[in-house]
Amino acid sequence: MRFDVLTIFPGMFRGPLEYSILKRAQDQGIIQIHIHDLRDYATDKHRMVDDRPFGGGAGMVFKPEPIFRAVETLIGGRSVPASTAVILLSPQGRVFHQREAERLSRMERLILICGRYEGVDERVAEHLATDEISIGDYILTGGEIPAMVIIDAVTRLLPGALGHHASAQRDSFAEGILDYPQYTRPADFRGLKVPDILLSGHHAEIERWRRRKALEKTLRVRPDLLARAHLDERDRALLDEIKAEQASRRRGDPSTDKPTA
Repeated sequence: MRFDVLTIFPGMFRGPLEYSILKRAQDQGIIQIHIHDLRDYATDKHRMVDDRPFGGGAGMVFKPEPIFRAVETLIGGRSVPASTAVILLSPQGRVFHQREAERLSRMERLILICGRYEGVDERVAEHLATDEISIGDYILTGGEIPAMVIIDAVTRLLPGALGHHASAQRDSFAEGILDYPQYTRPADFRGLKVPDILLSGHHAEIERWRRRKALEKTLRVRPDLLARAHLDERDRALLDEIKAEQASRRRGDPSTDKPTA
């Protein structure tokens, strides 16, 4: 897969893309990352990429010409290929999530447009970008960090990018729920002990414990995820069990005050 990033701060990408999984994926030829200075596509001698907004208002707005010129240069024309996504990173976009990462991982090329200032001329969103994406309901200084987030999330899903394919499949959100608790040595740290079940060697029971813990945490922290999660009958039975225990605790039933670890 090829990533093209359009930004006025290309130096921001030098560090984060040169470590760990992203570096290995580049070294192995799984991904290519090209950072482009948007100012190189400006149409005036001062390399201006922004201007005052029509109608007045504070701040500056990214001009359409440099962005259109950059994208059209990269794709070799005005028609975006079906295998390419042109993504405008914007707080007005739809929120990025794991299923969106999975969809994008099936593309051959992603062109990421990093906005700044008060925003980007609306003609970019309406007539050039195939997608307008936000990484959350908060405001960032620019689109560079969201671009890094998308590159990282998508790369993890590409064949060969991770040492174990199961790692990507079992990541939080990959199945629509949060991950189960993880422990490593020592088994007893300052009196804080690893749950006995994980030391038992009973793999089927360990898997059941992990699944229950994942469902329990999702129900507590992100119950909204359960509505669209991939749950089977055993998962639903575990959820019913968890909810029944929680209801009993709220009623003050002492019989439910038992450890689940």
